[in-house]
Amino acid sequence: MDRDASLSEFTAAVRRPDPEIPLARAALLIAAAERPALDVDGYLGRLNGLADAAEPARRAADALSRLHRLREFLFEELGFAGDRADYYDPRNSHLNEVLDRRLGIPITLSLVLIETGRRLGLEMEGIGLPGHFITGARIAGEHVLLDPYNRGALLTVEACGQVVSRALGRPVRLTSAHFAPVDNHHFLARMLANLKGIYWRQEAWDKVVRVVDRLLALDPTAGGERRDRGTAWTNMGRLERGVTDWERYLTEFPDAGDHDQVRHQLRRVRQKLARLN
Repeated sequence: MDRDASLSEFTAAVRRPDPEIPLARAALLIAAAERPALDVDGYLGRLNGLADAAEPARRAADALSRLHRLREFLFEELGFAGDRADYYDPRNSHLNEVLDRRLGIPITLSLVLIETGRRLGLEMEGIGLPGHFITGARIAGEHVLLDPYNRGALLTVEACGQVVSRALGRPVRLTSAHFAPVDNHHFLARMLANLKGIYWRQEAWDKVVRVVDRLLALDPTAGGERRDRGTAWTNMGRLERGVTDWERYLTEFPDAGDHDQVRHQLRRVRQKLARLN
């Protein structure tokens, strides 16, 4: 699978009604941008294998017991855990690497828990708290909250507030809206935003471009992503491509707060191109 093919497959996967998006497959196609030969179907089989290996959970007396058995299996028996040594390792944002290493960040560990739980008939969902991602399970009318980054620990609403406050470094008051489930588009966008931030700090501009390509596949109207891709192209020396993205950004968002700044950058790059020609 070459990079263009992985982008085409990702685009096809996400350009459908949200409930029909194959979340795990789309997440693996994000990783395939860097590993064109990635066996996407093989790793989907790995998720099926986790559910099969957790078969005793399926035979539990009720859904809550099933959930607890699944938590024990993933986080105690298999040892899935948060990567506290190198949180910003890009591998923590690639589902295949998380399955291989059993290490990840909150959102990818949530994805493993959600996908495995759903295969066991549990009603699982992602919850994108500010600065931290957790998993919810709907059981007998109750909303059970879990923290996969902390080995699937059960959370109260109050504990969630403490986790978020620590993550953001300031007191945060959570409301019921913060606990709404994240749809598939936003789940994937948050995964990609994490990767984009990592690669931006690394100045790995070619990887930034590939991530932004996928963010734009999710939301073609995301002007800020097109602006940032223009910056990445320019930093790679691909000035013409940078100009194209910046021109489109300025045309489509004439009232953007950074309009003058981007226009100034565009003028400088055009002057550079003129000298080169």
